[in-house]
Amino acid sequence: MSHGAQATDRRLLRRELRRERAALPAATRRIAAQKVARHLAARGWLRPGKRIAFYCASGAELSLDAALRIAQIHGCQLFFPRIIHSRNALMTFSPLTGSTRKNRYGIDEPLTRKRQHATRLDLILLPLLGFDRRGTRLGSGAGYYDRALAYRLQGKASRGARLIGVAFACQERTHISATSHDVPLDGIVTPDGIRLFSGEIT
Repeated sequence: MSHGAQATDRRLLRRELRRERAALPAATRRIAAQKVARHLAARGWLRPGKRIAFYCASGAELSLDAALRIAQIHGCQLFFPRIIHSRNALMTFSPLTGSTRKNRYGIDEPLTRKRQHATRLDLILLPLLGFDRRGTRLGSGAGYYDRALAYRLQGKASRGARLIGVAFACQERTHISATSHDVPLDGIVTPDGIRLFSGEIT
């Protein structure tokens, strides 16, 4: 498949996935968020002291608010994405220590300039549009997460945080064509449970 054809296919797939996700009823979204939170807690990933990067749900993304409340109660160290250079689609992870601001996409991010590289985190929960059975993640197309996690493609997959996608079950596809810069997931959590793609994660 040519690069142009692949880009077109991914664009069409993103449109289809956005439409399906947006069609989910509000009650389904609330229940899904609660189930995802319970799955993460039951797995032991929200233990005291764990350094976890969450995200603020944008648009129709699955909310992590319920999981965040559990993590706060358990004394986890909380981090969120923060854009540091929008033109080059660069972001870092910053601690949630105080005030927030809206970034260029209208998403809340920490106001602090403190940074934490992904290699110093234990777990990163990633938003996505689609995923497949191999752990290929289809994001929104901006490339922020892929750039922040590019070290995983340089033979350093064992370093840093485990990457867990967060999605509704309807976001799964049998196969998603990956590009050279796509960083694969270690696992996925949906309302149906947790599935790992790369061995056991503690």
